[in-house]
Amino acid sequence: MSSSRRALGLLIVTGLGLSVAACGSTAEKPAPAASGAPQAAPVTISVGCQPPKTNPLQRKDWDDDVAAFQKLHPNITIDSKDGFPCHDVKTYDAKLAGGQMEDVFYGYFGDVQTAIRAGQAADITAYADTISTLKDIDPSVMAAYTVDGKIYGVPRGNYKVGLVYNRKLFTQAGLDPNTPPKTWAEIREAAKKITALGPGYIGYGEYSAGNTGGWHFTQSIYGRGGSVVDETGKKAAFNTPEGKAVLQNLKDMRWTDNSMGTKQLYQWDDLMRLMGAGKMGMILGAPDVITELHDNRKAAYEDFGLAAFPEATATLGGGDGYMFNPKATPEQIKAGLLWLDYYVLAPGRGQFDYARQKATGRAVGLPDNNVWGDSPTGQKLLELRKTNATLPLENFSAYVDGMAKVPLKLEPPMNQQIYQILDTPMSAVLTRQDADIDKLLAEAETKVNDVLSKSTS
Repeated sequence: MSSSRRALGLLIVTGLGLSVAACGSTAEKPAPAASGAPQAAPVTISVGCQPPKTNPLQRKDWDDDVAAFQKLHPNITIDSKDGFPCHDVKTYDAKLAGGQMEDVFYGYFGDVQTAIRAGQAADITAYADTISTLKDIDPSVMAAYTVDGKIYGVPRGNYKVGLVYNRKLFTQAGLDPNTPPKTWAEIREAAKKITALGPGYIGYGEYSAGNTGGWHFTQSIYGRGGSVVDETGKKAAFNTPEGKAVLQNLKDMRWTDNSMGTKQLYQWDDLMRLMGAGKMGMILGAPDVITELHDNRKAAYEDFGLAAFPEATATLGGGDGYMFNPKATPEQIKAGLLWLDYYVLAPGRGQFDYARQKATGRAVGLPDNNVWGDSPTGQKLLELRKTNATLPLENFSAYVDGMAKVPLKLEPPMNQQIYQILDTPMSAVLTRQDADIDKLLAEAETKVNDVLSKSTS
């Protein structure tokens, strides 16, 4: 999920910054073929997730990059496919199973392993070194695309969940927006002060319906050092002190502190609406949440800050990327990897051409979409972002500093079925003051074990 795998199905194009490169890029460009050198045979590749016409800036960037790439590689023709949303949950699985995906097709991290094990993605190990920055990609990110040492795709972007907060409300409540909460105790105190601003103000918001509650339960238990399933992936692992702490904390904030409002059963759009309207102080989320608030809720970037996940030993992470249709020829795979190296995985070029983004009036500075972490390539990306920043980087420094060393942990297997089950304990503690946490977790554990046993039988 991005911060919202399913929730961002309609937002993924903007959420992960589909900015792409053109002339004047600061990245090194491939050298043209030497004069008189033999020309490679023509090859055409279909590529998914072209930005839609409703996003003209990003569409133009993509088209410009395709033209520039094809000039460098005249034997390669890119057949861009505008399928918005890029990942349509209503059709994705059927298209994948039917072999109807593009030669180079887009997908979320959470779907990759399933596709690989079902034989729906090509093994690209022999050609992966085409990606010049491959060695610097965070191993925990590449793990999503790797099975038994074989590589089946590459990431386009990733995220780590932190704490999104409204800086204006912090100031109004007498809190320092430059010193966001670092612990759950501090979050509780801040939430009470924001709620005290008056009717309609909510200190802290949480999801609890439409699979989003189970998704955020997963975020919270990861942060506390727990897990949703065990290492084998065959047994539930959340009926633990860490799982109880997640629910008890929310129950206390809802009923003891009264800092979460009286209306519950929130889903993605509900919290985005409240945050965008300046009525909610804090939620768990990744940098793309701030993009959503600006692009679709007309909120100002400057009104929001991003902090590290409180007391995190790990954080839920995810993202998206590209795999290859098993029907693709070796020539198509090689050509596709050349395009991804050009557009997806080069600081200063393609989606990371921050100079172009700045020149066209787009926001630069959110600490998102860095699959390389603290590696030399990751540091190069951060420097380019800093050089071209149009947003106040200090608003996000707590996240950048606090999350740099926090390991990314991917979603559990069968995540949507599990999230649906875990919606129940999340909604229960937020809607019933007498909710029995031990009973709720035990019942959910039984149901999740049943789902996992069927998936592995």
